[in-house]
Amino acid sequence: MTPAPLPAERLRSSRPRTSPSPSGTSSDRLRSHRLTTPAATVADAAAHMLAVQSQDFLAGRWALGVRTRGEPTLATVDAAFARGELVRAWTMRGTLHIVPARDLAWILSVTAERQRRQAAARHRQLGIDEAMLAVAERAIRPALGDGGLARAEIFALWERAGIDPRAQRGVHLLAALTFAGVLCQGPVAARNGGVSRDQRFVLVEEWVRDPYTPDDPLAELFVRYIRGHGPAGAADFAWWSGLPLGTAREAAERAGARLTEVEDGVFLARPRPRRSLPDAATFALPGFDEYYISYADRTAVCAPERLDDIGPGKNGMVRPVLVAGGRVVGTWSAAGGAELFDADADAEAADRGAASAVARFASFVGSEPAPR
Repeated sequence: MTPAPLPAERLRSSRPRTSPSPSGTSSDRLRSHRLTTPAATVADAAAHMLAVQSQDFLAGRWALGVRTRGEPTLATVDAAFARGELVRAWTMRGTLHIVPARDLAWILSVTAERQRRQAAARHRQLGIDEAMLAVAERAIRPALGDGGLARAEIFALWERAGIDPRAQRGVHLLAALTFAGVLCQGPVAARNGGVSRDQRFVLVEEWVRDPYTPDDPLAELFVRYIRGHGPAGAADFAWWSGLPLGTAREAAERAGARLTEVEDGVFLARPRPRRSLPDAATFALPGFDEYYISYADRTAVCAPERLDDIGPGKNGMVRPVLVAGGRVVGTWSAAGGAELFDADADAEAADRGAASAVARFASFVGSEPAPR
């Protein structure tokens, strides 16, 4: 079901500007991000992007939907989780990402130790050590085999084992067991009414079939990042992966023969996906979307004076954005429609593009109540 377009008054510009023309960088990134080159399925979109930031689970699922041909729905993405094609895990920077299930283990082989080190001080404050992790794993492992466990069920088992999951201890234990390759988040938990934001935790060894093991995981991580995000370089990769800049430069050096260096230290993957949508198309991207968030310098696609309007703000949030012509031109929400930053030369056409882009998200969610 496709909802009626949003009222035009919701889309009216509130601040004047002059709009830059699309640059080669933004045009290439639209293609790399599968926005003007949408994938055949959500699993294909996930494989191309490798890791999609998704601490907001609905936002992460829409990030795949907007990169997929046709009219994918939330149920389409959730079915890919149910089939074991996708999982969600703390893969980089201590942040949840949706990744192809078969790629989880090798990604963590590159990023897990860095995440452990970054979490070490907090773990000491919470009393998390190897002994506690062993108790935590033993307490839940027997119950994880039959469709997995919801977070609340895991926390209840830990309380019975003498582990207090409060004060974020439970979440840190879940992340630590993910770094260790024990757990990941698999099937989406059913919910009566509304959009489900929860998943069931499952054992990686039982849930992930046919895991992939590249010959050089560090080089593979750089190649896959460039494939889904290029043009970009080592500094961008370091921010995205959470790895030190020196390690990022080593990754670029080891992967260089598999990529095309379009400028000094800036890479693209070849061959390029075939474009099926124009660069001028308008997209309603979710909060924390990879198109905006996954670079050390975001001004290639967003005017510097608008960065504070998008985030990260003091609360750490990054707002959903409207992208047209490869540039961030406004923000939107499911409840409140869209707001364009600037008065466009063709305001009516800009409003139509924004309304259509937001309506596609509403169609993706379907009859479920719009999240606020």
